[in-house]
Amino acid sequence: MPHAIRFHKTGGPEVLQWEEVAIGDPGPGEVRLDQKAAGLNYLDTYHRSGLYAMPLPSGVGMEGSAVVEAVGVGVTEFKVGDRVAYANGPIGSYSEKKIHPADRLVKLPDAISFEQGASMMLQGLTVRYLLRSLLLVPKSGDTVLVHAAAGGIGLIACQWAKALGINVIGTVSSEEKAKLAKEHGCTHTINYTTEDFHARVMEITGGKKVPIVYDSIGKDTWVKSLDCLQVRGLMVSFGNASGPVDGVNLGILAAKGSLSVVRPTLASFTAKREELVNGAKELFEHVIAGRIKVEPRQQYALKDAAQAHRDIEARKTTGSTILVP
Repeated sequence: MPHAIRFHKTGGPEVLQWEEVAIGDPGPGEVRLDQKAAGLNYLDTYHRSGLYAMPLPSGVGMEGSAVVEAVGVGVTEFKVGDRVAYANGPIGSYSEKKIHPADRLVKLPDAISFEQGASMMLQGLTVRYLLRSLLLVPKSGDTVLVHAAAGGIGLIACQWAKALGINVIGTVSSEEKAKLAKEHGCTHTINYTTEDFHARVMEITGGKKVPIVYDSIGKDTWVKSLDCLQVRGLMVSFGNASGPVDGVNLGILAAKGSLSVVRPTLASFTAKREELVNGAKELFEHVIAGRIKVEPRQQYALKDAAQAHRDIEARKTTGSTILVP
């Protein structure tokens, strides 16, 4: 029988178990996948820890690349042998085999490896909506603030922004990560362990601040991020690496300059199939053209997912990380 990573109770990485699972035939509208790689994302730790509640027991993982092994009734867009990738539910990409809805898959171009596919789908499509689909989008010549610029989303965001002519001020936790972010197109880096990021943003912008802050950190960066925004600026809060932002007094948005806040999710921006397909097409075009370079910087055996979770939570990883069956 194939194996998968599952958890029966929420908690630390130790709750992740390597288990045999029964994988049947795909139902109507479904395919069975032979998994080639799964992407590791901070979102996975929220599911495992219980921050984002899941029915238990549960699999884990939202992103992967695979080969179609069998198709169910009514599936016409995919056939056995097709190379595919995905970045959305149902949860359970940490597996050797998986049943998945066909309308949540995209075909993976031959020019993109399985390792690349699993490294960039969730993070790349996230960057796509951050830069291209929100109510306020940056334009060429703008300067924006991106937290965790050396992370998986951060490295793609720096490259995509550069391709659009957007300057990025990126926060990082070490000089090594600062170097990595700059190599991927980040215009200015701030080491938040030794520098006050708000003071540095003011210095870099000559006191003008930025129109948009992209923040996946959460609680620890919330207040100072608001202080980095121009009047009528946009705070994009899309992660909780330091803990969730709660107890917010909306009056603070008025006091700091009629600010707006959005809490977007990838699921909302790929809910329609055409949104998923078009977003993936744009991402793939950038990667194939070399404007965005994506390779996994860390790789773990799938059965070692617990260690991968320890490392990402300890901020030992940079860029994208994959798990391979």
